[in-house]
Amino acid sequence: MATAQATTSNAIYWLALSLTPGLGPTRGRKLVERFGNIQDIFHASLTELEAENLRAQSAQHIALGKSLELAHDEVAKAVAAGVQILCRDDAGWPVRLSEIYDPPLVLFVRGNAEAVICPGIAIVGTRHPTPYGMGMAERLSCDLAARGLVIYSGMARGVDTFGHKGAIKAKGKTVAVFGTGVDVIYPRENKKIAEGILESNGALISEFPLGTFAAPQNFPIRNRIISGLSLGVLVVEAGEYSGTRITARCALEQSREIFAVPGNVISRNSWGPNTLIKQGAKLTATWEDVWEELPAAVKQQLESERGPAASDDKPQGAGLFDEQVSPREKKVLAVLKQDTLTHIDEIIERLEPEVSSSEVFAALFELELNGKIKQLPGKNFVRSF
Repeated sequence: MATAQATTSNAIYWLALSLTPGLGPTRGRKLVERFGNIQDIFHASLTELEAENLRAQSAQHIALGKSLELAHDEVAKAVAAGVQILCRDDAGWPVRLSEIYDPPLVLFVRGNAEAVICPGIAIVGTRHPTPYGMGMAERLSCDLAARGLVIYSGMARGVDTFGHKGAIKAKGKTVAVFGTGVDVIYPRENKKIAEGILESNGALISEFPLGTFAAPQNFPIRNRIISGLSLGVLVVEAGEYSGTRITARCALEQSREIFAVPGNVISRNSWGPNTLIKQGAKLTATWEDVWEELPAAVKQQLESERGPAASDDKPQGAGLFDEQVSPREKKVLAVLKQDTLTHIDEIIERLEPEVSSSEVFAALFELELNGKIKQLPGKNFVRSF
């Protein structure tokens, strides 16, 4: 595995190619194929490079040594930030990513670089999920991560965030694919999620150089990596014009399995998954629906790593309602639902005069502290899945 410090191997040339303006991963890969050896590209004359139909800007950048200069600068930044740089010649390069049409030329990795070569499932969806979508994303990712699968997602607001949360809760691995540099947390409120990913032996990865800001065009581009790294893509909630459609289309083009969680037919967020199910996606209600579609070799690998009974084990994040709760907490739980928000005023009104408002506040605090319920903006509460 090449690290940021390994500047003498081909990694520096792959990095230089990726930093060449106007080139891109597809043109860069084809250029390497034509020259046969990536180092020969950087020893070629301007005339030889222009003969390969490169843009004038790209050819000049390579011939004048500017691309290599940028690469050495980028390596220095990566070393200072503790970031690894993987290139396509590395033993640690994810094989599944090499199977897609337009894989990146390099990957910047913060955290455990080995996580990106582990079998996993991508969990994606809308940035504005319902409580049902939040709960399903977290529960399914928790269940799957507890059985050894890596959860791949984009750390966007909404479904992505709850996918990562579920994996962290299960003490499993999860990988976030950024549309920014790996040193730029976006959105900013997900800083704790990023820290949780690293603490749980996962990784933050990107094909974009350090310091790259959150340009809108970068996020659809990164979606092919989310699907490319995974064995399959699980869509939880997505509207008709959601960016999740791009990831699902990438998955189809990459011959990945498509899974979809069915939703309420009158909900706009259900259009994406319900349409995918109509088109042949695997209807997914529990982790077993995903597990049974995995290749036999992958299931055997995961079970051997976690023990023969791993697929039947109860995930570490489950069992939230099996523990003893006080009578007043049970009454509060009876009012709350998993798929509908309930405002605190409604909870108090429905429990009066049997439970006082101060007792409701105390019960809500204890239930939230123990992970049995979630508080959402506007003093709304929902039961955890």
